Amino acid sequence: MKDRLWVFAYASLMWFPGFQPEKTSAAWINRYHRALCILSIRYRGTESNPGLVMGLDLGGSCRGLAHLVKKGEEGSVSAMLHEREMPTGVYEPRLLKTRLLDGSQVMALAFVAKRDHVQYCRLTETEAAFRIRHGQGEKGRAFDYLESTLTCMDELDIHDAKLKRILRLAA
Repeated sequence: MKDRLWVFAYASLMWFPGFQPEKTSAAWINRYHRALCILSIRYRGTESNPGLVMGLDLGGSCRGLAHLVKKGEEGSVSAMLHEREMPTGVYEPRLLKTRLLDGSQVMALAFVAKRDHVQYCRLTETEAAFRIRHGQGEKGRAFDYLESTLTCMDELDIHDAKLKRILRLAA
C-alpha cells in the first residue's frame, strides 16, 4: 500500500473528498499545521470580498485523515484534485510522510500553502472572524466551511481552541 496514492486531508477534503476512497485512516504529519491562512477569492469568497480557508502552513504537526485512492483511479482523482485545489496556484502539491493510525507510514499527496502567494495571509483572530463571517463564493459561505471542518475534527477527537474561537467570533 506504500506505492499507492494516498491523499492527506486536513479541512474540506476530510468531509468532502470528492471521490470514494478505498480506505480512510486517521493520520498525522509533522512539520506543518492546519491554519486559516488562505484568502479565498473563488470558492468561499470573491476578489472584492475574500473569504478565508485552510492551508497547511510551516511548523508543528497536523492530525487529519488519509484517503487511499482506488487502484485505477489515481489519474482521474489527481486531475480532479488539481482542478479543485489549484485554480489560483495558492497551494503547492507535495508528497509528505504521513503516519497512519496503525503506525505505518505512507507518502500522501497534500496541499501546502505557498507563503509567497498573494492569497497567503496571517490574520488576527478578529480579522479572520470577519473574513469567515462575510466570505461567500461559488461553493458557499466561509462560515459553513469552517463549521463543517470543526464538526469533522470534533468527530475525530481533534481539538483546536483557536479555530473554535474564530467561529464563535464570526457567529
